[in-house]
Amino acid sequence: MAGILNPITIRDVTLRNRLVMPPMSVGLATNEGVVTEELIKHYIQRSEALGLVIIEHSYVTIEGKLSSNQLGIHNDNLIQGLKNLAQNIHKTGASTIIQINHAGKSTNPQITGTQPVAPSPLNGARELKVDEINNLEKAFASATERAVKADFDGVELHGCHGFLLNQFFSPLTNRRNDIYGGSLENRMRFPLEVIKSVRQKLGRKILSYRLGAVDLIPKGIKIEDSKKFAVKMEEAGVDTIHVSGGFCGASPEPLQNTQGYFVPYAKEIKKVVKIPVIGVSGIKDIEYADSIIKKGKADLVAIGRTLLEDPNWAKNAIEKLKSQLFNRATA
Repeated sequence: MAGILNPITIRDVTLRNRLVMPPMSVGLATNEGVVTEELIKHYIQRSEALGLVIIEHSYVTIEGKLSSNQLGIHNDNLIQGLKNLAQNIHKTGASTIIQINHAGKSTNPQITGTQPVAPSPLNGARELKVDEINNLEKAFASATERAVKADFDGVELHGCHGFLLNQFFSPLTNRRNDIYGGSLENRMRFPLEVIKSVRQKLGRKILSYRLGAVDLIPKGIKIEDSKKFAVKMEEAGVDTIHVSGGFCGASPEPLQNTQGYFVPYAKEIKKVVKIPVIGVSGIKDIEYADSIIKKGKADLVAIGRTLLEDPNWAKNAIEKLKSQLFNRATA
């Protein structure tokens, strides 16, 4: 039976263990989105014992930028800095992919210089036209090409926490009456088109999708919707599904003090796909992370805020778990 310390192969990439650092924006890029030495140091400090490092969400167009000093992947001038980041993480023995994103209606006009866009006109955002939707698909594909040139092991599409791909999937924000809105099939259409275009650019590299599996808001995304979406994602070429929240965010208040609050949803997604599933949400203990995998609730486990607070957590936790397993075996 596999546990957190066992390797796992995703597509053509073998991870040395199943510990994942999820994408967490730290605002250490330049205001133009360029990788800095401080950002590289941040990741190196935390990568030494991990199987997979997922770089924080990086904007695919200026219009999709969320915040100042956010990492960018929107033009070719950024490739060399991203390559330095990927290569330094690889030197630690970890694999690494980069999350790519468009913030949609969550963008700030003072940062982007443009009016926010969304599937439907909401909260000051204007509705995207079909040709603009097609251009955004191309922007995700171009960002993926840059990730490949930068030597990342793949990309992760940011489809949760209320950003653009999540906005198309959720009935809370997608009120269109064309082929991109209304029914579940139509609300899945744009994310699936992006998945297919990105898959073509990746070759044998990893394509992860971070899924907002539930909105936890009336009339929002339900887990049954996400299970149907997960099956379609696997068919379209996704290699792993990283299960988080939708418009409830990464840390919904009623649940945030409990370890693994999104893990039950990961378990539900795992029931309907054959590809690996990543569990995440407030996980602090290596023993608990190990039990998630051994109980078949997920195939990998992401540790977020705990790693932010303690760069050495993974190294120390693995040593602790190895000692416990050795003591049990020799008892």
